[in-house]
Amino acid sequence: MKRTKEKLEEYLKIIKEKTDFVPKVGLVLGSGLGKLAEELDIVATIDYKELPDFPVSTVSGHKGRYIFAYIDEVPVVLMQGRVHLYEGYNVNEVVLPTRLMIKMGIEILFLTNAAGGISKELQAGDFMLIKDHISSFIQSPLIGENVDEWGDRFPSMFNVYDFELQDIIKKVANDNNIKIKEGIYLQTTGPQYETPTEVNVFSMLGAHAVGMSTVVEAIAAKHMGIKVCGISCITNMAGGTATKPLSHEEVKEIADKNAPYFKKLVLDTIKEFKEIV
Repeated sequence: MKRTKEKLEEYLKIIKEKTDFVPKVGLVLGSGLGKLAEELDIVATIDYKELPDFPVSTVSGHKGRYIFAYIDEVPVVLMQGRVHLYEGYNVNEVVLPTRLMIKMGIEILFLTNAAGGISKELQAGDFMLIKDHISSFIQSPLIGENVDEWGDRFPSMFNVYDFELQDIIKKVANDNNIKIKEGIYLQTTGPQYETPTEVNVFSMLGAHAVGMSTVVEAIAAKHMGIKVCGISCITNMAGGTATKPLSHEEVKEIADKNAPYFKKLVLDTIKEFKEIV
């Protein structure tokens, strides 16, 4: 962890040499939202490759850069491309970009993702407000020596997805006539999709949707003391409930189709954040 702390200080120094922009909201762009950044008032961009030994996304559609921009006067840093455990990175590398955004100054982390629906109440194309998560199947990013200035050795995971932020998202969805459901998100490592038996187990545990990201980022952010919120775009039914084999191409197609509504929901929510950051 001390090595991670040193890396963050090094990265922060490089970023400050390139821009004096201080973000208040960090937005992680999931599948289908990659182009959102191109519509904003961009102040600066920094490719992950400009930061020595920084984890770089290998997934199609994930560009791999930080974008600094204003959304209705709210200073935001966007992650255009995240990294995943299935790419071969360890859990500390996966949450490194999140920790760096917190060191930049963000007070809110807004997580988005594409997910498979488990609940019978969900179908492809739905949006799901993440109320809580299940992380028992992945390694915690807090394993190892604790950095006390980041947070407690044994941090509480109560209210990981901030109640106030959840209310704001629901209000924005209602104001824009965008239907949004609520549920529990479960993260696996991937890259394989779930077996029917796994989906049945996840359902019994209380999960409504499953994906390959988000939970470890939320844990790291909660540990470091900032507010977190998240929305899943349900792009498919999870492996055990689907009527045919899943493909990444189909997932991406649904994500792209729903992107305009997703963008509207995310952007208008961040505009509301200016009252609390």
